[in-house]
Amino acid sequence: MARILVVDDSSTVRDEVAGFLTKNGLDVATAVDGKDGLAKVKADAGLKLVVCDVNMPNMDGLTMVEKVRGELGNKTINVIMLTTESSPAMKERGKAAGIKGWIVKPFKGEAVLETFRKLAG
Repeated sequence: MARILVVDDSSTVRDEVAGFLTKNGLDVATAVDGKDGLAKVKADAGLKLVVCDVNMPNMDGLTMVEKVRGELGNKTINVIMLTTESSPAMKERGKAAGIKGWIVKPFKGEAVLETFRKLAG
């Protein structure tokens, strides 16, 4: 049972983030897009934190978060967006969906490691 789910359509970013977190003692699972991420959140009640890209095929990250909150009724899982997207409208949509933070790529693991540890419980 993973504590953190990394959702990104880029295998490079997904592997970088998951590898960094695993190397720092965190239990991590990965998903290739929002549709895969939604299925993994649904299947794993132990997840505490989702680190998610916005722009992905099949289902974007913000839609995934809205479905986690709405369809799955999961209001407690923490979500951080990790994306190249910086538009105020997107950030506002994320805030309305209940995300905890918005990080603009590139991923700087050391800068967020303690926050991720706290959010992952």
